[in-house]
Amino acid sequence: MLYKLGLSDGKFDKLEPVAFRDFSSFGNNEKDLENLIASSILDVLFEDSSLMPIFQERKRKAEADIYALNENGELVIFELKRSSAGEEAVHQVLRYAQDAGRWSFSKIQGKYQLYSSTEADLVQAHQEAFDLEHPLDAKEFNTKQHLFVIGSAADENLISAVDYWKKQGVSIEFLPYRVYEIGNDKYFEFFAIPYDKHRNPGDVKGVLFDTNRSYNEDSIWYMMENNRVAAFGGAKRFVGYVYVGDIVFFSHTGFGLVAAGKVIGDIKAPDDETLYRDVEFITTIPKRGENIKAMPFAKVSEVMGKPFFWARTIKHPYLSREEAENLAKELKEYLKTNT
Repeated sequence: MLYKLGLSDGKFDKLEPVAFRDFSSFGNNEKDLENLIASSILDVLFEDSSLMPIFQERKRKAEADIYALNENGELVIFELKRSSAGEEAVHQVLRYAQDAGRWSFSKIQGKYQLYSSTEADLVQAHQEAFDLEHPLDAKEFNTKQHLFVIGSAADENLISAVDYWKKQGVSIEFLPYRVYEIGNDKYFEFFAIPYDKHRNPGDVKGVLFDTNRSYNEDSIWYMMENNRVAAFGGAKRFVGYVYVGDIVFFSHTGFGLVAAGKVIGDIKAPDDETLYRDVEFITTIPKRGENIKAMPFAKVSEVMGKPFFWARTIKHPYLSREEAENLAKELKEYLKTNT
């Protein structure tokens, strides 16, 4: 819930609840909410509990809205309601879980391939996504299901139903979302479990940012030679996730971290397919035509003492300011002494 703070004699002394709305209030449908959640499930909403989306609901099919995998290969199922959610939403997600719980690995892989429009091997994609030292065996996938109902509000029947099934050992939660209209702007509020842990966007952070090598070998030179962090096409929105003062680490597929720089400029759009911010490099940078020096991804995880979700433009988790400064120092020294 959002509250407006009242002020008297320079001190906050009153809380006034701010009315919230939902997607239906603005003419958006349930599919719009589904697409927003699915596209943000890794990058924004679940910062420290990364999930790998593998499937979304199809029209006229008895399916949940979003299916994802966690690091352990367990299936995470989302049922979304654009307005308030009632007890029927719990019944729905339980039916979907009963069905999905019987899915074989080959069926899950088929759904992932349909969703990603590729012939990708799910075992390999999952290993790369979560930076696992060893891939999961096919039989380790879908050993457990976790259920989430998302809505703008919950009635008493839904709360009672969720509590009942949790007591029966079912992994099920209700996650509220809310939309606030303040002035001419609209704000989306979302509560993630278990502790609603989100980094303060105002804090300086470290971001491992992909150079787009998988799609364009020249993208790295566009960034290095122009002092920029950039993203392209459908991924260009990720430039909006870094802010002035953040430290960006350039992650080059097949190599590792090749450079680091501090963001110093606002977002610019030189064309419809590109967004970038200016950076000031704080390490040496690779030169076109020369061998690329890089800190391997395994070394990065070793230095930071934690794994990263490597299969995205932005590699989660983010780093704190202290972690980013430490990694920048280590990277600077590594690039000097290793060839």
